Amino acid sequence: MASRNQNRPPRSPNSKKEGLGSIPFDKRRKVETQGTGRRQAFSAVNKQDITTTSDVGSIEECGKVDFTKDEVLALLSERAKAGKFDTKAKIEQMTDIIKRLKVCVRWFQQVDETHVQEKENLKVSLESAEQKYNHKELEAMTKEEELQATISNLEENVVSLHDKLAKEESSKQDAIECHRREKESRVAAEKVQASLGEELDKVKEEKLTANQKVTSLEDMYKRLQEYNTSLQQYNTKLQTDLETVRAALTRAEKEKSSIVENLSTLRGHSKSLQDQLASSRVLQDDAIKQKDSLLSEVTNLRNELQQVRDDRDRQVEQSLKLTEEIGKYQENVGKSSQELDSLIAKSGSLEETCSLQKERISMLEQQLAIANEKQKIADASVSLTRTEFEGQKHLLCELHYRLADMEHQLCEGELLRKKLHNTILELKGNIRVFCRVRPLLPDDGGRHEATVIAYPTSTEAQGRSVDLVQSGNKHPFTFDKVFNHDASQEEVFFEISQLVQSALDGYKVCIFAYGQTGSGKTYTMMGRPERPEQKGLIPRSLEQIFQASQALGAQGWKYKMQVSMLEIYNETIRDLLSSNRTTSMELVRADSGTSGKQYTITHDVNGHTHVSDLTIFDVSSIGKISSLLQQAAQSRSVGKTQMNEQSSRSHFVFTMRISGVNESTEQQVQGVLNLIDLAGSERLSKSGATGDRLKETQAINKSLSALSDVIFALAKKEDHVPFRNSKLTYLLQPCLGGDSKTLMFVNISPEPSSAGESLCSLRFAARVNACEIGIPRRQTSQKLLDSRLSYG
Repeated sequence: MASRNQNRPPRSPNSKKEGLGSIPFDKRRKVETQGTGRRQAFSAVNKQDITTTSDVGSIEECGKVDFTKDEVLALLSERAKAGKFDTKAKIEQMTDIIKRLKVCVRWFQQVDETHVQEKENLKVSLESAEQKYNHKELEAMTKEEELQATISNLEENVVSLHDKLAKEESSKQDAIECHRREKESRVAAEKVQASLGEELDKVKEEKLTANQKVTSLEDMYKRLQEYNTSLQQYNTKLQTDLETVRAALTRAEKEKSSIVENLSTLRGHSKSLQDQLASSRVLQDDAIKQKDSLLSEVTNLRNELQQVRDDRDRQVEQSLKLTEEIGKYQENVGKSSQELDSLIAKSGSLEETCSLQKERISMLEQQLAIANEKQKIADASVSLTRTEFEGQKHLLCELHYRLADMEHQLCEGELLRKKLHNTILELKGNIRVFCRVRPLLPDDGGRHEATVIAYPTSTEAQGRSVDLVQSGNKHPFTFDKVFNHDASQEEVFFEISQLVQSALDGYKVCIFAYGQTGSGKTYTMMGRPERPEQKGLIPRSLEQIFQASQALGAQGWKYKMQVSMLEIYNETIRDLLSSNRTTSMELVRADSGTSGKQYTITHDVNGHTHVSDLTIFDVSSIGKISSLLQQAAQSRSVGKTQMNEQSSRSHFVFTMRISGVNESTEQQVQGVLNLIDLAGSERLSKSGATGDRLKETQAINKSLSALSDVIFALAKKEDHVPFRNSKLTYLLQPCLGGDSKTLMFVNISPEPSSAGESLCSLRFAARVNACEIGIPRRQTSQKLLDSRLSYG
């Protein structure tokens, strides 16, 4: 009797695969495991040569047969069902069972081989996966090493920047020392120049006196030459007279016999002539004595010459008289030998006088030569002095040039230091802090007391440090810049002008003023626009932006500017440019607890802040903004307290959105400029606020306390920063926690009574300066918008 398995045809491999596919994987694994456990039994059966080769061939001709678990179990449990004595049927059934067992054994062997192959494939895939993992691990380690190298390079760059900064500081100190030395040398050179100038003036005076002396000596020399000429003429005339007298003497000797008779009368006349000769000699001696000194003779020489001329005239008259007497008395014309001797003596004395005059002239010539030599020496000394003066003048000019060059280098070094400092701060992402000390006012209560503010004078701390003295204790603080009480509005704006320029370049810029009531915040931000020298940061920043935008127009840039102004009063936002609001109405609504519009603050994904229903004006000129600022100032909430007659009772926020496009490069920039005047912190014990002022003070102190909490959280780098605790901090969130360039002015009062508030403000500013808010990011785009902005 044939069994059920004999009548079932073998299944195809595809149908078997489908059957295996329908069986769950865990069950197939169990079948394979059980089959593996019975391999030895099947292999033992397989060793027996029960069937012939033809049987094996017939089984192989049936094709591959797959077995399920049930089929294998059924095959193993199957027994021959023939009769007890039907041996042939039993043999056939056993043969059939053996054949099917052989087929099952072959199927198990094939499955086993397949499993071995899959195991090897899995090993290969595992090894490849391990190799990939090792490769990835090596790559990760390489990247980690590269990152470590990059970090080390950045640290080296930071160290080099610090070294450069230190070198710049040292070079600045050296330049200051050199400037001081050059200043001292310049002062010494000026002293030398002054002394040389005095010596030059003295030399000029000596030269002038020498020239006057030379002129006087030349005049005297000319007069002496004239006098010598006249004396020579007179001598010539006397010689002529002597010859005539000699001729007359020869004639007189001939007539001597006749003259002897009248000798007695002539002797008396001869005595008178001798007396006249003695008087003339006395006069000549007086003239010689008067000519002994050059100083008196220069003034009296003309008188002496006149006296000599008078003597000559008298002598000429006497000679004429003698000639007349000789003519009258021919007997008496000839003179005796005594008269002849007297005349010869007189001519000798006259010759001696001429020789003396010649000696005097030679002495005067020598003195004139000495004076000329002195004049030459004086001219040489003057030229030498002039050469030295020119050299000193050239040296002084060179020192001036070097001083100007050093001052220029010092200014460039200071600008480079500021640029590097700003770059380091931008890389760090810190909030920059400037400190400004207002001057003492006439109505300050402590104006007669000593100020509590001091400014260090060291090179490192000058212009960047401030000391506050309270109860004998000194508290030093260092900021990015410190302005003393003498700083002007122009000096303050110069330090932030580049920061304002960044708004045109596509950055978000925020500048806000912090301090107690009456410390000068509103004056710093707004100033007095009606006075050009007292304009604050807001009008000056707007003027610079419009001037810079006009200058950039030559490069193809066109800008559109939008302005909005609001205030936060008692935790309520107010639109200061709204056309249908008045300050009184808003105050009534605030006091009654009802407000008109509800403004909502939102921040988009790009970090831009939007206030719903806020009035925004397009501006194209500085005049338009000035009128809007005036309107906002009139609408802003102010009140009188014991600390300030016009105290700002709200936080004022000025926002300018700048959109620029370059038509040539198709580049767009989006910048924002936020200028904020915070309300002043005050203590109720000092302000004496009551009623509405009390509510305002509480709201102001609450918002400033929320700002302090935000700064503390940022400084500690906490995960949660409480920006939403106040509308002020929520409005300033992009500036304090985003990618904005932020600067804070801390304004302090020098009054001794305000030392406590000033110390709190300075400590808060120091914490703000230590906060890292992120690196500023420029808002640019190369893709033009579909709808272009309308530019004027």
